[in-house]
Amino acid sequence: MEDYCILVVEDDNEIRSGVEIYLRNQGYQVMTAANGSEGLELIRSQEPHLAIVDIMMPVMDGVTMLMKLRAENYEFPVIMLSAKSEEVDKIMGLNMGADDYVTKPFTPLELLARVNSQLRRYKKYLNAVGAGVENEHVFRVGGLELNEDTVEVTVDDEPVKLTPMEFKIVQLLIKNPGRVFSADEIYERVWNERAVNTDTIMVHVRNIREKIEIDPKNPKYLKVVWGVGYKIEKQ
Repeated sequence: MEDYCILVVEDDNEIRSGVEIYLRNQGYQVMTAANGSEGLELIRSQEPHLAIVDIMMPVMDGVTMLMKLRAENYEFPVIMLSAKSEEVDKIMGLNMGADDYVTKPFTPLELLARVNSQLRRYKKYLNAVGAGVENEHVFRVGGLELNEDTVEVTVDDEPVKLTPMEFKIVQLLIKNPGRVFSADEIYERVWNERAVNTDTIMVHVRNIREKIEIDPKNPKYLKVVWGVGYKIEKQ
């Protein structure tokens, strides 16, 4: 798997060991940690390509770990593991910069599908970052600008820091200004798989608005068409 390294942060030894064995059998390098504090230490010594992080853990929970690693500008994808009873924590994790989540109990195939999907997108993101500014592709709507070659978004010439997932969503919408995309369509185009977790789209849209809108409750760019979907308004 192109020597991808995955960090598994989970306090349940049985789950942690099971995920590690399965990922190693799929050809991935794996690091493991029993809590968020251990996870951060590993990240600072060897940055992984993806992290699988449980929400509820002792010493440091998954949401706190996620918040800290995003604050330190680590941009690799993070998949959160959550119990069904942790809906609020799950939404909080997405707000803090998680890219996806898997609800316990999960099957190895379900987790692997999520891992592979996130790594495919992250590889494209890294390739775009490393491509420099040749053949520049820039899309503008009013003061909102997205540069595909530098993987940058600005609002009124001020840089906006988006996660790779948020960038992909803005990229889809800004390249089709005025067109309304349903949550299912956004999910399938960005995740490249059948829509199963469209509630994550709502959270990502809310995060994007917080970053690109002066007044997120009265958005200028990213609009909701109630009962239909989302669009970036033509200016």
